[in-house]
Amino acid sequence: MDAAPFWKLKTLAEMTAEEWESLCDRCGKCCVLKIEDMDDGTVHYTDIACKLLDCGTANCMDYENRRKSVPDCISLTPDNLSSLQWMPDSCAYRRLHEGLDLPAWHPLVTGHPASTRRAGHSVAGRVFPESAVEAVDIIDHITEW
Repeated sequence: MDAAPFWKLKTLAEMTAEEWESLCDRCGKCCVLKIEDMDDGTVHYTDIACKLLDCGTANCMDYENRRKSVPDCISLTPDNLSSLQWMPDSCAYRRLHEGLDLPAWHPLVTGHPASTRRAGHSVAGRVFPESAVEAVDIIDHITEW
């Protein structure tokens, strides 16, 4: 009988760095530009990718050094997850933080790295590069992921 997977046995704070990183399903939703409604605080996602996001693969092109190029890039930690309500509902970090399990399409569940994209949960091939959109046009790119 196989042991339960690490995400069911450990808290987020107990995970190794490798386990923590493996939770990311590489959807890219946290790497699209967002607009916050100043009246009610609602966060709206766009189909505009951060300048470091490869629009075809939804992978960061310089993950290790991303904060040098994008100073407001958020590094997720067990300590800041509760303040990051803008993270997508499908995010593994958010789901585990909220006491939910990983979705059935998550690569750790399926064993297939491309399962996020195959299930339609990736922004890969569905976003525009940040440099291709004028700031005044960002509101026209609000989308539902």
